[in-house]
Amino acid sequence: MKKHNFSAGPSILPQEVLKKASEAVIDFNGLGLSLIEISHRSKDFIAVMDKAQALVKELLELPKGYSVLFLQGGASTEFLMAPYNLLKEGGKAAYVDTGAWSKKAIKEAVNFGETVVVASSKDKGYNYIPKGYDVPADADYIHFTSNNTIFGTQLKDFPGGDVLKVVDMSSDIFSRKIDFSQFDVVYAGAQKNMGPSGTTLVIVNDSVFGKSGRTIPSMLDYEVHAKAGSMFNTPPVFAVYVSMLTLEWLKAKGGVEAIEKINNEKAALLYNEIDNNPAFVGFAAKEDRSNMNVTFTLADESQKEKFDALAAAAGISGINGHRSVGGYRASIYNAMPIESIQVLVNAMQELNK
Repeated sequence: MKKHNFSAGPSILPQEVLKKASEAVIDFNGLGLSLIEISHRSKDFIAVMDKAQALVKELLELPKGYSVLFLQGGASTEFLMAPYNLLKEGGKAAYVDTGAWSKKAIKEAVNFGETVVVASSKDKGYNYIPKGYDVPADADYIHFTSNNTIFGTQLKDFPGGDVLKVVDMSSDIFSRKIDFSQFDVVYAGAQKNMGPSGTTLVIVNDSVFGKSGRTIPSMLDYEVHAKAGSMFNTPPVFAVYVSMLTLEWLKAKGGVEAIEKINNEKAALLYNEIDNNPAFVGFAAKEDRSNMNVTFTLADESQKEKFDALAAAAGISGINGHRSVGGYRASIYNAMPIESIQVLVNAMQELNK
């Protein structure tokens, strides 16, 4: 039976990417050696890193003056790297609290200096994006989480004026066209829209290097990694290679603008069913709904066993909601085909019948 993988992450990847990656694990570039056993300093892997970085710049239309890094430690390490590199001694950091990942980022930032939460949607269980708040003009930076995987909400814009902007874009990078020149640091774990777990994409405006005035440990210093071309230490070669393949796949599909149209169609199909099927109720406020993580619950929880059986029979996998929210969550990242969305919609319609 074909499986329809709605997992929130590690998540679905294109089948052709998985095939090429599996072949490279056995024999890479006809070397008679595996990708994961060659030197990361070899010309074969350096070419992979160079191409991955170039594809990021091309697909996101990054202006000159931005460095593209492939690091380790996930977004969780970036929660502390961002303030380490941007928050000055005696300075101030501003955060928008839209859920679990924002809270974790805030928890790390307070270790480096004054951290103010300028807006929060905690009052309604994080089911909306706060708006109309003021950003302190004297803040060293403001931090956003662009897409909230657990609660199914997504920022549509990033206010803050001239204050430096830091964005955790782990779950929606490469999914929609955005002007990246407005951002100073963007970070994203690979395991949603870009590759397997194991590497984190970090995009840094070179003008922020040395902004904090702190003495930063080498492994946590963006400038050190930028100068070393993401090769300061041994990079996660397999994760970078699969990310490169996924970016090639995205380019072949027509790039970010083309995938955004497909993502809009997929989200519209599923949200339309949620809004018109009396058996289901959407979790997130309609104007703030995520196109990546669709959260919903049953109108009658006694129907859970029946719906779970229908989903399993259809080959649907990974739709259970996060334990803090309950219900269901369909993660419909770039590689998720619209055919799989239709299978889920069919199961929802069958329950209503």
